[in-house]
Amino acid sequence: MTLRSLLRAPFLVLITCLTIALTTGDALAHGVAEGDKAFIEANPGINIIPYSYLGAKHMVTGYDHLLFLFGVIFFLYRLKDVWTYVTLFAIGHSLTLLVGVYFNIQANPFIIDAIIGLSVVYKALDNLGAFPTIIGRQPNQKAAVLIFGFFHGFGLATKMQDLVASRDGLLTNLISFNVGVEVGQLLSLSVILILMTLWRRTPSFNRSALVANGLLMCAGFILTGHQIAGYFSEQSI
Repeated sequence: MTLRSLLRAPFLVLITCLTIALTTGDALAHGVAEGDKAFIEANPGINIIPYSYLGAKHMVTGYDHLLFLFGVIFFLYRLKDVWTYVTLFAIGHSLTLLVGVYFNIQANPFIIDAIIGLSVVYKALDNLGAFPTIIGRQPNQKAAVLIFGFFHGFGLATKMQDLVASRDGLLTNLISFNVGVEVGQLLSLSVILILMTLWRRTPSFNRSALVANGLLMCAGFILTGHQIAGYFSEQSI
């Protein structure tokens, strides 16, 4: 496949993310690799660099985060608008990540991740202009991104709680992890923006936008269904 053909069909990223999701289960959603957990358990106390690395790793491999960000910036053409929405998302997930872990607020990770999947569905429907028809009005887009940011952060918090072995240096480690998340988000967003900008310059953009957001919506439903299935499977044990 040539670069030109790739740019004409960037929604292949969605298919790739779905393939990863369905073949790796929970390993990448917000999961904690056994090697990472073993390292943290063997090195209690303040670990700024390891936690920063883990934060960046979780964001870069967090396909649900990336799908949501892809939807958020899909029709944003000005960097000022991109910055505004991404900042709202960052504020939302930073707050619930820090508060959720520091105060050990417990929640079922399957339910939280199901809501995160629905955030992807929401953004696809929003991009398709469906809400004025469905509910008779357009939701506040900035408020929605902030609110869903809360859930994305809480999703990170539910898995981060499995990683934390000691409260020694917890706040510093949490801040380090969150800084890593923001770095990973910046790196991922930069790649997405470059591809989106190149794609928008091709004649295929307007023709493919409907298909891309349709696939985005399907991805969100699949992610949600995967988590709901996991929830009921857990309850039956």
